[in-house]
Amino acid sequence: MDKPVTPKIEKPSSGSSQAYDTRPDYDRSPDEFRKANPDNEFVGASGVLFEQAMAQTRMAICLSDPHAPDMPIVFANRAFRELTGYDQDEIVGRNCRFLQGPDTDPNEVAKIRRALETEDVTVVELLNYRKNGETFWNALHIGPIYNQRGELIYFFGSQWDVSDVRAARAEELYAKEMARELSHRMKNMFAVISGIVNITGRMRGVEDEAREINHRVQALGRAYETTLDEASSGDIEIGNAIRAILEPYDLGTGRLQLQGNGLKVPFNVVSGVGVTLHELAANAEKHGAWSTDDGIVKVAWQAEGPDDRDLVVTWSESGGPDASHPSADSGSGNAIIDRLIKHAEGTITREWRPDGLEVTIRFAAK
Repeated sequence: MDKPVTPKIEKPSSGSSQAYDTRPDYDRSPDEFRKANPDNEFVGASGVLFEQAMAQTRMAICLSDPHAPDMPIVFANRAFRELTGYDQDEIVGRNCRFLQGPDTDPNEVAKIRRALETEDVTVVELLNYRKNGETFWNALHIGPIYNQRGELIYFFGSQWDVSDVRAARAEELYAKEMARELSHRMKNMFAVISGIVNITGRMRGVEDEAREINHRVQALGRAYETTLDEASSGDIEIGNAIRAILEPYDLGTGRLQLQGNGLKVPFNVVSGVGVTLHELAANAEKHGAWSTDDGIVKVAWQAEGPDDRDLVVTWSESGGPDASHPSADSGSGNAIIDRLIKHAEGTITREWRPDGLEVTIRFAAK
């Protein structure tokens, strides 16, 4: 049986594109550029590679002639045409300002003009218009190109559609502005609540109880204030909230030790964590480790459970009085903690030990 004959394909000579220019995906813009600008052709093997790279890259690229009247575009690759919607004969020979429109920022245009006048490199973001009238945000990079004698021959321009980036940036900025406004309103709300509690306490002769309630309100306020900037994303860094809640109890003596990292958890656990840690800290000051000079409290937090979405907080006291027999005064605080954690569908375990109280709280992810 005769062997099949494989047709021989002639390889084009260096710099030739004749073997490929019939392909439908072939970009003819480098060929047209060479024909129109024979004196400034990118010669040699490196020139051929450079032209092919400019034609094939997904980055929109154009070259402008600084010596011709109105500095027209002399080269634009396929990505430039796809980005703008214009055909080759609608681009070459025109100044790139045809992409500008009524809402293009003149200040950004002035930056471009100054860069061209001083043969400088610059990057601007400006609103441009496609052929069909649609707008897009263009990250435009402009720079000079010199020949071997150091003479300016072209200005290079690359365009990148950053509309999605701008939209995400604007959304993030809006979320931060809303968080600041919400933070301001929440501060006012907590201040109003504190005022109502104080007035009610004085009118009914229960100032001590009112003060205790206000401490809880203030702990919640500190917890929420540190997490509002992240609230729009759904998850917050719980370490910031824990530090803010316990800050009033940290006297800089090492009696409060925090062990945790940038763990992110659902926003809905803030209230449970805030009030729970406040009640434990208040109890430690009255009856636990912080009621003595040498007592220490260690607070640690970590992720556990499916996909590491459950938050586990451990409160450990040492160096204080014997905690084997808890004080009856802590009953109301424990009742508040238990109700909050139950509402959050969490769990709590307490160990009353001679060397100090140890509490483990688990907040299940929702």
